[in-house]
Amino acid sequence: MGARRKAREFALQALYLIDITQLPPEKALRGILYVNKIEERTKSFARWLTMGTVEHKADLDEIITSVATNWEIKRMAVLDRNLLRLCAYELLHELETPASVIIDEAVEIAKTFSTDDSGKFVNGILDKIKSKRNPAGARSKSDGKREDTPNA
Repeated sequence: MGARRKAREFALQALYLIDITQLPPEKALRGILYVNKIEERTKSFARWLTMGTVEHKADLDEIITSVATNWEIKRMAVLDRNLLRLCAYELLHELETPASVIIDEAVEIAKTFSTDDSGKFVNGILDKIKSKRNPAGARSKSDGKREDTPNA
C-alpha cells in the first residue's frame, strides 16, 4: 500500500471520528495519527486532506448532493459520505493526481471498510464529480499549503 493510500485511510478515519463524535478536527486527526507509526509526508498529506475536507464541507456536500440522484447527504452511510467528501475534495483540489487514481483508491477503500455496494455507489458519484474539476481553482504544492509528494 502506498503512502497516499495510507494517508487517505487515516484522513477518512479522522473525518469519520469528527462526524460521529463532533470532535474538533485537529484533535481527531491528532488521535488517529498518534496511534499509528506514520512517515511525516504521509501525516502531512492526511492532514491536508482532512483539514481541506472539513474547511470545504458545505461546498462538498452541495456538490455531492447535486450529483447523487435521490440521495440526501444525511441519509448516506457515515463512512460513505465521508469518503465521498474526502475524495471529492482531492478531485477538486489536487490536480497532480489523475482523477482515475483518486476514484480507484476511493472504490478500494469503500470495499475494504464498507460494502461492495458502497464501492459502486462511490464510483458513480465521484465519476460525476470529476467533470467539475477546474485547474484554476485547485491548490498546488507550490502554493505552500502542501509539502508532501508521496506516490499515489
